[in-house]
Amino acid sequence: MGESSKPRNVVLVHGGFVDGSGWQGVHGILKRDGYNVSVVQNPTLSLEGDVAATRQVIDVQDGPVVLVGHSYGGAVISEAGNHPKVASLVYIAAFAPDKGESVNTLIADPPPGAPVPPILPPRDGFLLLDREKFAGSFAGDVPAEQAAFLADSQVPWGVDALSGAVAEPAWRVKPSWYLIATDDRMIPPPAQRAMSERAGSQVVEVAGSHAVYVSQPAQVAALIRRAAEH
Repeated sequence: MGESSKPRNVVLVHGGFVDGSGWQGVHGILKRDGYNVSVVQNPTLSLEGDVAATRQVIDVQDGPVVLVGHSYGGAVISEAGNHPKVASLVYIAAFAPDKGESVNTLIADPPPGAPVPPILPPRDGFLLLDREKFAGSFAGDVPAEQAAFLADSQVPWGVDALSGAVAEPAWRVKPSWYLIATDDRMIPPPAQRAMSERAGSQVVEVAGSHAVYVSQPAQVAALIRRAAEH
């Protein structure tokens, strides 16, 4: 890719139980590096709705885009990444569903001995994590006060979003990068390795929790830069 056509636009897509504010550290680093950075605020009611919200943000970019997804955001970018402006995909401890797969199908058969995320029973069609167990499962390397805020400011995750199936996975036709969080207690690292290998992603492994995008923004930003410079 020529110098002038290398993406200078980055679109960041959050996952379930959180909003886009967790990207603040990554956003700041990339802005200082001269990138145009946009953060999608997914409603997390349905995969279709979140893909639409992401496509709206991509639509207004002025050139090629690096599309980044964390956790459930990986399912969103796998579909939204088919947008013609998207040059590359970056998965951060994320789901990377294949055609016809959903988050539900990917979590249906966890690796033996994998930690069980402390998801409470659904209420009125929405899921939350147990507040008392949130830090240990989602944000084990995030400062305690910040992890407590994440737990207290959870966004209810619609069960319909988990069952939304990807129709055409963009990673089959576009280059992808994947950051595996080796201390993840939400998406087991073996599952992350399997999905990244299947997608043919360029992979880095970082000793971090599921919230690695919060705790180690420099590592995450570095991988995004690699995708942009490809």
